[in-house]
Amino acid sequence: MTGMLLSKGFVATFGQQLNEVARGAGLVLDIVHLPDDAQARLAQADCDRIEVALQTRDIRFSEHYRSFVDTLIAARNLKWAHFHSAAIEQLAFVPLLLARGVRLTTSAGSDGEPVAQTAITTLLMLGRGFPRWLDAQHRKRWEPVRGAAQPRDLRGQTIVIVGMGNIGNPVARFAQALGMHVIGIRRKLRAPEDPVHEMHTLSELPKLLPRCDWVLLACPLTQETRYIINTQTLALMKKGAGLINVARGGVADEAAVIAALKSGQLGCAHLDVFETEPLPAESPLWTLPNVILTPHTASASSGNVRRGAEIFFSNLEKWARGELLKNEHRA
Repeated sequence: MTGMLLSKGFVATFGQQLNEVARGAGLVLDIVHLPDDAQARLAQADCDRIEVALQTRDIRFSEHYRSFVDTLIAARNLKWAHFHSAAIEQLAFVPLLLARGVRLTTSAGSDGEPVAQTAITTLLMLGRGFPRWLDAQHRKRWEPVRGAAQPRDLRGQTIVIVGMGNIGNPVARFAQALGMHVIGIRRKLRAPEDPVHEMHTLSELPKLLPRCDWVLLACPLTQETRYIINTQTLALMKKGAGLINVARGGVADEAAVIAALKSGQLGCAHLDVFETEPLPAESPLWTLPNVILTPHTASASSGNVRRGAEIFFSNLEKWARGELLKNEHRA
């Protein structure tokens, strides 16, 4: 039998599909649940039954998360753990599991489309001047925009997209449909199917910034990408350019972004991620004009759970056959 650590919610929602996939893969499952009491811990004998563990959102964002982590560490026969989130390199216990030879995978990509849709929404809102109109609405003031205060046409503007993956690609296609000039940033060279007019590497970003009207950050946080938006790079951008960060808070120097917004070097911004979360109440970002803040929720969508489960089920079949797993994390 294959011991599998699952949430009760996952089994209630996907139990039938789980059983079908397991039968097809030749697995007989021994399902283990965390104790109902979030402060309790599984007995060591129960931990030793676990070969596969699945961290779903109902565990990650609950009082049971600490118990789940403790169980992974205590599960001496754990062979594979799957996580709903892509950013597991930030989890303190990951190196310990890797050192034990535990295979780690994620549902990376399952929420890429909703994040892209959020970025597209705020690009249009900022580009079309909606913060001004929403402010007037809240004040019950009729304030048409005239003359030089009118927003510029998006057609012909240049957007630099840092990270051409599950988020960057849909945004790039939409930006092209608007008639924008799209520049992509990634490690690989441009392919014919890429929805960009130009493709460059991250090292070339500084020379591209003077051309850009918008910068979209949709990249993972690594040593290479930490603080790629900083005082120096912000100064290279066109005065009044826009910034959208749906990546990680550490990709942009928050103090430098605030200073650039206050000075007008940055004309507008949408920030979904922050260096400190929740964003402290005293942060100037809450009250700066032309700034849209979302609480690290750009990915929010009811379909994420289903998409994440499908990736897990696909990997379960591969794991049973000894094949390469999708989205496997390596040290």
